[in-house]
Amino acid sequence: MVWPATLLGAAAGFALANIPGAMLGGLLGHVLDRRLNLDSWSALRARMSGERAIEREDLLFVLLGRLAKSDGRVQQAHIQQARSEMKRLGLDEAGTRRAITAFNRGKAGTDNLQPDMKKLRSDRPTVERLLRCCWQMAAADGRIGQRERELILQWGHWLGLTTPQVAALGAGYDTPQGLPPKRGNSYKDALTLLGVTADCEPAVIKRAYRRLLSQNHPDKLAGSGASPALVRAATDRTRELHSAYNLIRERHGFR
Repeated sequence: MVWPATLLGAAAGFALANIPGAMLGGLLGHVLDRRLNLDSWSALRARMSGERAIEREDLLFVLLGRLAKSDGRVQQAHIQQARSEMKRLGLDEAGTRRAITAFNRGKAGTDNLQPDMKKLRSDRPTVERLLRCCWQMAAADGRIGQRERELILQWGHWLGLTTPQVAALGAGYDTPQGLPPKRGNSYKDALTLLGVTADCEPAVIKRAYRRLLSQNHPDKLAGSGASPALVRAATDRTRELHSAYNLIRERHGFR
Protein backbone atom coordinates (compact mmCIF):
# COMPACT_ATOMS: atom_id res chain seq x y z
CA MET A 1 0.00 0.00 0.00
CA VAL A 2 1.22 3.48 -0.92
CA TRP A 3 0.10 6.73 0.72
CA PRO A 4 0.68 9.20 -2.15
CA ALA A 5 -0.26 12.42 -0.37
CA THR A 6 2.00 11.45 2.54
CA LEU A 7 4.98 11.00 0.21
CA LEU A 8 4.26 14.16 -1.74
CA GLY A 9 3.76 16.15 1.46
CA ALA A 10 7.02 14.88 2.93
CA ALA A 11 8.93 15.67 -0.27
CA ALA A 12 7.48 19.17 -0.50
CA GLY A 13 8.10 19.81 3.19
CA PHE A 14 11.71 18.69 2.91
CA ALA A 15 12.27 21.00 -0.05
CA LEU A 16 10.93 23.93 1.96
CA ALA A 17 12.24 23.26 5.46
CA ASN A 18 14.41 20.13 5.48
CA ILE A 19 13.60 17.44 8.02
CA PRO A 20 11.09 19.42 10.16
CA GLY A 21 9.25 20.39 7.00
CA ALA A 22 9.26 16.81 5.77
CA MET A 23 7.75 15.60 9.04
CA LEU A 24 5.01 18.22 9.00
CA GLY A 25 4.30 17.73 5.29
CA GLY A 26 4.15 13.97 5.71
CA LEU A 27 1.76 14.29 8.65
CA LEU A 28 -0.58 16.61 6.78
CA GLY A 29 -0.39 14.40 3.70
CA HIS A 30 -1.25 11.32 5.73
CA VAL A 31 -4.34 13.04 7.12
CA LEU A 32 -5.37 13.78 3.54
CA ASP A 33 -4.73 10.17 2.46
CA ARG A 34 -6.91 8.88 5.26
CA ARG A 35 -9.71 11.37 4.70
CA LEU A 36 -9.87 10.81 0.93
CA ASN A 37 -9.05 7.08 1.14
CA LEU A 38 -6.00 7.43 -1.10
CA ASP A 39 -4.05 4.19 -0.87
CA SER A 40 -2.34 4.13 -4.26
CA TRP A 41 -1.08 6.41 -7.02
CA SER A 42 -3.98 5.31 -9.21
CA ALA A 43 -6.43 6.38 -6.50
CA LEU A 44 -4.77 9.81 -6.39
CA ARG A 45 -4.95 10.15 -10.19
CA ALA A 46 -8.62 9.18 -10.11
CA ARG A 47 -9.33 11.77 -7.44
CA MET A 48 -7.45 14.50 -9.30
CA SER A 49 -9.28 13.71 -12.53
CA GLY A 50 -12.61 14.10 -10.79
CA GLU A 51 -13.61 10.42 -10.82
CA ARG A 52 -16.04 9.36 -8.13
CA ALA A 53 -15.08 6.42 -5.95
CA ILE A 54 -17.30 3.37 -6.33
CA GLU A 55 -19.08 2.37 -3.13
CA ARG A 56 -18.50 -1.21 -2.12
CA GLU A 57 -22.17 -2.18 -2.40
CA ASP A 58 -22.30 -0.74 -5.95
CA LEU A 59 -19.18 -2.42 -7.28
CA LEU A 60 -20.83 -5.71 -8.27
CA PHE A 61 -23.37 -4.06 -10.56
CA VAL A 62 -20.78 -1.67 -12.00
CA LEU A 63 -18.77 -4.75 -13.01
CA LEU A 64 -21.83 -6.49 -14.42
CA GLY A 65 -22.69 -3.40 -16.47
CA ARG A 66 -19.14 -3.19 -17.83
CA LEU A 67 -19.29 -6.86 -18.86
CA ALA A 68 -22.71 -6.54 -20.47
CA LYS A 69 -21.48 -3.69 -22.64
CA SER A 70 -18.04 -5.15 -23.39
CA ASP A 71 -19.08 -6.70 -26.72
CA GLY A 72 -20.69 -3.48 -27.89
CA ARG A 73 -24.37 -4.08 -27.21
CA VAL A 74 -26.25 -4.98 -24.05
CA GLN A 75 -28.59 -7.87 -24.78
CA GLN A 76 -31.84 -8.74 -23.06
CA ALA A 77 -30.12 -11.78 -21.52
CA HIS A 78 -27.67 -9.46 -19.77
CA ILE A 79 -30.47 -7.30 -18.39
CA GLN A 80 -32.31 -10.38 -17.20
CA GLN A 81 -29.19 -11.69 -15.51
CA ALA A 82 -28.73 -8.38 -13.68
CA ARG A 83 -32.35 -8.49 -12.55
CA SER A 84 -31.91 -12.06 -11.37
CA GLU A 85 -28.92 -10.99 -9.32
CA MET A 86 -30.91 -8.15 -7.75
CA LYS A 87 -33.67 -10.61 -6.89
CA ARG A 88 -31.22 -13.15 -5.48
CA LEU A 89 -29.75 -10.49 -3.19
CA GLY A 90 -33.21 -9.56 -1.98
CA LEU A 91 -32.85 -5.87 -2.80
CA ASP A 92 -35.72 -3.60 -1.83
CA GLU A 93 -37.04 -0.84 -4.12
CA ALA A 94 -34.34 1.64 -3.13
CA GLY A 95 -31.63 -0.99 -3.42
CA THR A 96 -32.87 -2.01 -6.85
CA ARG A 97 -32.80 1.59 -8.09
CA ARG A 98 -29.27 1.94 -6.80
CA ALA A 99 -28.21 -1.31 -8.47
CA ILE A 100 -29.69 -0.14 -11.80
CA THR A 101 -27.79 3.15 -11.50
CA ALA A 102 -24.57 1.23 -10.80
CA PHE A 103 -25.23 -1.10 -13.75
CA ASN A 104 -25.69 1.88 -16.08
CA ARG A 105 -22.55 3.44 -14.67
CA GLY A 106 -20.68 0.26 -15.54
CA LYS A 107 -22.06 0.32 -19.08
CA ALA A 108 -20.60 3.82 -19.55
CA GLY A 109 -17.15 2.30 -18.99
CA THR A 110 -15.52 5.51 -17.75
CA ASP A 111 -14.49 4.43 -14.26
CA ASN A 112 -11.00 3.34 -13.29
CA LEU A 113 -11.96 0.19 -11.40
CA GLN A 114 -8.51 -0.83 -10.20
CA PRO A 115 -8.27 1.28 -7.00
CA ASP A 116 -11.69 0.20 -5.71
CA MET A 117 -11.07 -3.45 -6.55
CA LYS A 118 -7.67 -3.58 -4.86
CA LYS A 119 -9.32 -2.58 -1.58
CA LEU A 120 -11.08 -5.96 -1.51
CA ARG A 121 -7.95 -8.11 -1.75
CA SER A 122 -8.03 -9.13 1.90
CA ASP A 123 -11.68 -10.21 1.69
CA ARG A 124 -11.36 -13.51 -0.19
CA PRO A 125 -15.01 -14.65 0.15
CA THR A 126 -16.26 -11.36 -1.33
CA VAL A 127 -13.66 -11.55 -4.11
CA GLU A 128 -14.80 -15.04 -5.09
CA ARG A 129 -18.48 -14.09 -5.03
CA LEU A 130 -17.84 -11.07 -7.24
CA LEU A 131 -15.95 -13.10 -9.81
CA ARG A 132 -18.50 -15.92 -9.89
CA CYS A 133 -21.20 -13.36 -10.60
CA CYS A 134 -19.04 -11.88 -13.35
CA TRP A 135 -18.55 -15.26 -15.01
CA GLN A 136 -22.29 -15.87 -14.86
CA MET A 137 -23.03 -12.49 -16.47
CA ALA A 138 -20.45 -13.15 -19.19
CA ALA A 139 -22.16 -16.46 -19.99
CA ALA A 140 -25.71 -15.06 -19.89
CA ASP A 141 -25.96 -14.69 -23.67
CA GLY A 142 -24.81 -18.26 -24.33
CA ARG A 143 -21.10 -17.66 -24.84
CA ILE A 144 -18.17 -15.99 -23.12
CA GLY A 145 -16.40 -13.66 -25.53
CA GLN A 146 -12.71 -12.94 -25.59
CA ARG A 147 -13.16 -9.40 -24.29
CA GLU A 148 -15.33 -10.62 -21.41
CA ARG A 149 -12.74 -13.24 -20.49
CA GLU A 150 -9.92 -10.68 -20.58
CA LEU A 151 -11.85 -8.32 -18.32
CA ILE A 152 -12.61 -10.98 -15.72
CA LEU A 153 -9.02 -12.22 -15.66
CA GLN A 154 -7.74 -8.65 -15.30
CA TRP A 155 -10.17 -7.94 -12.48
CA GLY A 156 -9.12 -11.17 -10.78
CA HIS A 157 -5.49 -10.02 -10.83
CA TRP A 158 -6.48 -6.67 -9.31
CA LEU A 159 -8.36 -8.60 -6.64
CA GLY A 160 -5.23 -10.59 -5.81
CA LEU A 161 -5.89 -13.93 -7.54
CA THR A 162 -3.82 -15.82 -10.08
CA THR A 163 -5.11 -16.66 -13.56
CA PRO A 164 -5.82 -20.34 -12.66
CA GLN A 165 -7.70 -19.25 -9.54
CA VAL A 166 -9.87 -16.85 -11.53
CA ALA A 167 -10.49 -19.45 -14.22
CA ALA A 168 -11.48 -22.04 -11.60
CA LEU A 169 -14.22 -19.74 -10.33
CA GLY A 170 -15.72 -19.81 -13.82
CA ALA A 171 -15.90 -23.60 -13.95
CA GLY A 172 -19.31 -24.66 -15.23
CA TYR A 173 -20.17 -21.25 -16.65
CA ASP A 174 -17.76 -21.37 -19.58
CA THR A 175 -19.77 -23.93 -21.51
CA PRO A 176 -21.38 -23.84 -24.97
CA GLN A 177 -24.68 -23.07 -23.30
CA GLY A 178 -23.19 -20.65 -20.80
CA LEU A 179 -25.21 -22.20 -18.00
CA PRO A 180 -24.04 -22.42 -14.39
CA PRO A 181 -23.91 -25.81 -12.71
CA LYS A 182 -26.79 -26.76 -10.44
CA ARG A 183 -25.34 -26.89 -6.96
CA GLY A 184 -26.42 -29.09 -4.11
CA ASN A 185 -29.08 -31.07 -6.07
CA SER A 186 -27.10 -34.28 -6.54
CA TYR A 187 -24.25 -36.24 -5.05
CA LYS A 188 -21.98 -35.28 -7.96
CA ASP A 189 -22.84 -31.58 -7.56
CA ALA A 190 -22.13 -31.81 -3.84
CA LEU A 191 -18.69 -33.27 -4.46
CA THR A 192 -17.93 -30.50 -6.96
CA LEU A 193 -19.07 -27.79 -4.56
CA LEU A 194 -16.77 -29.06 -1.79
CA GLY A 195 -13.91 -29.71 -4.20
CA VAL A 196 -13.54 -33.39 -3.25
CA THR A 197 -13.93 -36.73 -5.01
CA ALA A 198 -15.95 -39.83 -4.19
CA ASP A 199 -12.86 -41.74 -2.98
CA CYS A 200 -11.73 -39.07 -0.50
CA GLU A 201 -11.40 -40.08 3.13
CA PRO A 202 -13.96 -38.63 5.57
CA ALA A 203 -11.24 -36.54 7.22
CA VAL A 204 -10.39 -34.91 3.89
CA ILE A 205 -14.05 -34.15 3.20
CA LYS A 206 -14.49 -32.66 6.66
CA ARG A 207 -11.44 -30.41 6.24
CA ALA A 208 -12.65 -29.19 2.84
CA TYR A 209 -16.09 -28.45 4.24
CA ARG A 210 -14.77 -26.58 7.29
CA ARG A 211 -12.35 -24.55 5.17
CA LEU A 212 -15.07 -23.44 2.75
CA LEU A 213 -17.46 -22.76 5.59
CA SER A 214 -14.89 -20.57 7.29
CA GLN A 215 -14.26 -18.62 4.08
CA ASN A 216 -17.93 -18.04 3.33
CA HIS A 217 -19.61 -17.75 6.72
CA PRO A 218 -21.78 -14.60 7.01
CA ASP A 219 -20.61 -13.96 10.57
CA LYS A 220 -17.22 -12.95 9.13
CA LEU A 221 -18.94 -10.20 7.13
CA ALA A 222 -21.42 -9.00 9.71
CA GLY A 223 -18.89 -6.88 11.61
CA SER A 224 -16.81 -5.78 8.63
CA GLY A 225 -19.09 -3.10 7.22
CA ALA A 226 -20.27 -5.34 4.38
CA SER A 227 -23.62 -4.49 2.81
CA PRO A 228 -26.71 -6.54 3.77
CA ALA A 229 -26.76 -7.90 0.22
CA LEU A 230 -23.29 -9.42 0.61
CA VAL A 231 -24.24 -10.91 3.98
CA ARG A 232 -27.31 -12.50 2.40
CA ALA A 233 -25.18 -13.90 -0.43
CA ALA A 234 -22.80 -15.42 2.12
CA THR A 235 -25.76 -16.91 3.97
CA ASP A 236 -26.98 -18.54 0.74
CA ARG A 237 -23.53 -19.95 0.07
CA THR A 238 -23.32 -21.35 3.61
CA ARG A 239 -26.65 -23.12 3.15
CA GLU A 240 -25.37 -24.68 -0.09
CA LEU A 241 -22.29 -25.95 1.73
CA HIS A 242 -24.38 -27.42 4.57
CA SER A 243 -26.65 -29.24 2.12
CA ALA A 244 -23.74 -30.58 0.08
CA TYR A 245 -21.85 -31.80 3.16
CA ASN A 246 -24.92 -33.51 4.62
CA LEU A 247 -25.58 -35.30 1.33
CA ILE A 248 -21.99 -36.55 1.09
CA ARG A 249 -21.92 -37.54 4.74
CA GLU A 250 -25.10 -39.61 4.36
CA ARG A 251 -23.77 -41.30 1.22
CA HIS A 252 -20.44 -42.16 2.90
CA GLY A 253 -21.98 -43.06 6.24
CA PHE A 254 -19.86 -40.95 8.61
CA ARG A 255 -20.64 -38.29 11.21
